[in-house]
Amino acid sequence: MNFKRILSVILVLTMLAGFSTALAANEGDKRVTIGADLSADEIAAVYKIFGINRGDVEELSVTNADERQYLGGLVDESAIGTRAISCTYLEVLPAGQNITVETHNITYCTAQMYISALATAGVTDAKVVVAAPFGVSGTAALTGIYKAYEVITGEPLDETAKEVSSQELSVTAELAQEIGAADSVEIVNQIKMITDETVNMDDAELREQIIEIAKNYDVTLSENQIEQLIELTRALEKLDPSELLKKVQAVQETLRQLAGMKDRFSGFTGTVQEIAQKIGQAFQSVWEFIVGVFQKSGV
Repeated sequence: MNFKRILSVILVLTMLAGFSTALAANEGDKRVTIGADLSADEIAAVYKIFGINRGDVEELSVTNADERQYLGGLVDESAIGTRAISCTYLEVLPAGQNITVETHNITYCTAQMYISALATAGVTDAKVVVAAPFGVSGTAALTGIYKAYEVITGEPLDETAKEVSSQELSVTAELAQEIGAADSVEIVNQIKMITDETVNMDDAELREQIIEIAKNYDVTLSENQIEQLIELTRALEKLDPSELLKKVQAVQETLRQLAGMKDRFSGFTGTVQEIAQKIGQAFQSVWEFIVGVFQKSGV
């Protein structure tokens, strides 16, 4: 077999294996983030929710200034507040397990909102618990999750993706107050799936597209809600559209289960399945290339 062909095959296999290894390298690692303004009793209450003893898992502190880094200008001042209260527990799961989220004393954001926003930020294969000692909005919790994930993996998440993720959580949470959490998340994820098309639309065309998407869920949006979604879409367009598609595909089953959607989710699922098939075809082509190299060489 030609040496160059052997080398090329080894490189391809190494890259594919390395991808899986990288995802699993930190499997089982855990971190806790604690709001810097909590009292000792409040911290103890949060650890009780997490079901672990303080000191069992490395603890990180999150300040209100940290929270404002990504939420300033996106979330109402009353939601951010002046104290850091939201806490998080993050554990890296085996590759392919996607994201799971539990919430405790979180009054504004739902688990599916966090899952969708975290996928946008680039977080994957993680168990997340968001908690507070008393009822809070939970919008600031993303900051703690970002921090814990980056410390565990040793790699920073893309700054633009984090900013867009924070904006997404803010918009879906606000929309949910009027149209419900499930519809809010679904509509935003539908938009994520077509950013390669929306980038070529002017605002008037995008407005019509958003209205049509909302109609699929029997939702009539107000002018303010449409404007919010237009702004979010323009932010999402800064990200790689193909990567957004993959992220939606990765979390769609979890979102479906959390929202308890069946028939109304079928169209969304069908679109995602088409995307998954395209991705699968790409990997199949890589495999056929490798097999072909070996067959031509008589190995």
